[in-house]
Amino acid sequence: MATVYLDSSFVSACVTDRTDPLSVARRETSQEWWQTQRYSHELRLSQQVIDELSRPGFARRQEALELVDGLELLEITDEVIGVADILIREYAMPAPVAGDAMHVAVCAVYEMEYLLSWNVRHLANPNKAKHVRLICRRLGLVPPEIVTPDLFWEV
Repeated sequence: MATVYLDSSFVSACVTDRTDPLSVARRETSQEWWQTQRYSHELRLSQQVIDELSRPGFARRQEALELVDGLELLEITDEVIGVADILIREYAMPAPVAGDAMHVAVCAVYEMEYLLSWNVRHLANPNKAKHVRLICRRLGLVPPEIVTPDLFWEV
């Protein structure tokens, strides 16, 4: 089974009540992925995801937190924070450390095979992925494949 890190954009998409066409499409795809694909993978997340989903401004936080309840949490260690700092310093990820850089750093340190995300600006972006791979390899880490749910299906 492949190891897959779920970022907050995936979880949020599963529970969103937005009605614009893009949000509806992402919700439907994410829910279908969750229903059909989650048992084919070892799913993980970090406290960073829990923190993002727990923000007071996130109206669907209870549903989001219930969805991921029971999944293994990967610890935010000094090594993870250090890798996130480097990703920001090398302009592969935007600041602050407690954001996208942390998701990538957790994945790299814990050797997650995939990072599942709808964040196509900073994560699931081929231009960013190339830079992330280069930095991770320089650090002796294996970078995750960063994919969107619509492109990541076991047949």
